[in-house]
Amino acid sequence: MITVSIVTYKTPAAELTDILQILDCVNVKKIYVIDNASERRIRDICASFPKTEYIPSSNRGYGAGHNIALRRVLDEEELRYHLVLNTDIRFDNSAIEEMESYMDGHADIGLLHPLVLNPDGSMQHTARLVPAPADLIIRRFCPSGWFKKSRDRYLMKSADKTRPFEAGYVQGSFMFFRIEALRQAGLFDERFFMYPEDIDISRRIHGKWKVVCLPEVRVVHDHRGASYKSMKMLRIHMSNMIRYFNKWGWLADKERERINARII
Repeated sequence: MITVSIVTYKTPAAELTDILQILDCVNVKKIYVIDNASERRIRDICASFPKTEYIPSSNRGYGAGHNIALRRVLDEEELRYHLVLNTDIRFDNSAIEEMESYMDGHADIGLLHPLVLNPDGSMQHTARLVPAPADLIIRRFCPSGWFKKSRDRYLMKSADKTRPFEAGYVQGSFMFFRIEALRQAGLFDERFFMYPEDIDISRRIHGKWKVVCLPEVRVVHDHRGASYKSMKMLRIHMSNMIRYFNKWGWLADKERERINARII
């Protein structure tokens, strides 16, 4: 059986309702909605879906919110998989069953990710190498035509998208975890309020498991890119990336080099 966690913060009602309707039709035992704004309207929406449990919370961040659900999930021995999901994702009812089936047949995978598309059908390249500081500086601050070779390498644009492939990390909008891998690697690092928590947990999964993108499963992500539109979110992004590189290393990061070299 599969459990799902969704973290909301002033989320549009229609967006949450849409994703809960999708999940209500698939092989999901329970959906945890952790509301970092503790809004009555979110609680009322969740009450309309029997498999959904509403959990009010103070806003301690994205990973910390999901950890509230994950701590409960780890206590249930019969559960095998857990999906960390954004509300702005859309997919066919068969997507979760396909990912569950693939994980059942590949016991070495700890984290599985679909091919993520923009609403116009273009690719988001959410399966990437483990970043060095230069990768993020180039992507965030340089014109799109600059350092194209380095940019394409980091985004793994040359990976064969017709078959499953390993990635350094996968974006946190859709992370299909093997629960045993979480038991071994640990939960989201709550020092990161937003943004690098997906990089951090992916590389910890790499310790004993594989992180894989499954292109045959495709989802649509209405990615907002908040840090490109808001100075407040940019400051949050930058401060948390500083925490990330302080943890793992700026220029010297042998594990990053090892993971990326193996994948390339």
